Amino acid sequence: MTEVSEHITPALLPDNESEIALSKKTIRVVAAVIWDCSGGEKRIFATARGYGDYKGMWEFPGGKIEAGETPQEALVREIKEELTATIAVGELIKTIEYDYPEFHLSMDCFLAEVESGQLVLKEAEAARWLTKDELDEVNWLPADRELIEEIKNRIV
Repeated sequence: MTEVSEHITPALLPDNESEIALSKKTIRVVAAVIWDCSGGEKRIFATARGYGDYKGMWEFPGGKIEAGETPQEALVREIKEELTATIAVGELIKTIEYDYPEFHLSMDCFLAEVESGQLVLKEAEAARWLTKDELDEVNWLPADRELIEEIKNRIV
């Protein structure tokens, strides 16, 4: 079940955008910035969508928060469902607020590490471990792109 909220304040928007913003649903999701440094260099795990309008574009794995779940619980569940591994969820990096044409996305992005199991693709079309220098080599979804500079600043 998708958590939907209508919490946009019209007074904060220019007159011509108020009706458009109020008609959009907010979809709350979580994303895992899974990192690894076993090869001597810090790397970040990214996946390419295997379905929908944004098929083939890159993103940080995750998904929708279900009713009654905390963002951290949702993230552990989504990664287990989509990638078969169990993750340890770390700190919240940032919450991205992004307006897609059809909806408003509110995405809580957490650092994470693989705790057990292997990352096996069940829904994504492809995956890569990216170093800091490789983060700009893939075609990110617009909301995920907003996180790249923050991640680069954290990878030393």
